[in-house]
Amino acid sequence: MRLFLLFAAALWVLIPAFAANALATFSRRRGPRMDLGRTWPGDGRPLLGRSKTWLGFLLGGSLGACVGLLEAWLILLAPPDLQVVPRFGPTLLASLAPVLTLTFGAMTGDALGSFLKRRRGLPSSAPAPLLDQWPLLLVPIALVAGLFPGLFYSAFWPSLVPGLLAILWVLVLTLFLHTAFNWLGYLMHVKDVPW
Repeated sequence: MRLFLLFAAALWVLIPAFAANALATFSRRRGPRMDLGRTWPGDGRPLLGRSKTWLGFLLGGSLGACVGLLEAWLILLAPPDLQVVPRFGPTLLASLAPVLTLTFGAMTGDALGSFLKRRRGLPSSAPAPLLDQWPLLLVPIALVAGLFPGLFYSAFWPSLVPGLLAILWVLVLTLFLHTAFNWLGYLMHVKDVPW
């Protein structure tokens, strides 16, 4: 039961990051490209590609933050004995900084994954297992660990072995969730490809 609660806590804290990544697709690639059409000097390929736009980055990060603030509000409403997942902060306002770190960290991780895909010669929107999923979680987890260690330790690292298991569980679960949300976005016609 204790391990299940740790897994639930890790997933709860990362919901804003998942939401940011999913909601960014509603920009439908509109707006200026994040790389502004520039290429990497070493290989002449685009820095990020046409699918990474500033509108998507800002829309995903902002809407994901709304999801995170809703979570923060819900957990603050719960009686203390029912608060089995971590709070983002002691108040809704104090929750804003960790939530923004998670959502914009996820968007930054997604852009980093795109940058690495371009260096491997993969075109924009080409599938790249692990590279499509893990940077969007590892970057916000690392940022939360450095900037909000209390939240990090309560969600991911109460002790060594369970902490490693929680992070591993979230990374494996992400492979399935990312695939499911991509197919959903494709079926809703907000993504061009189902990966």
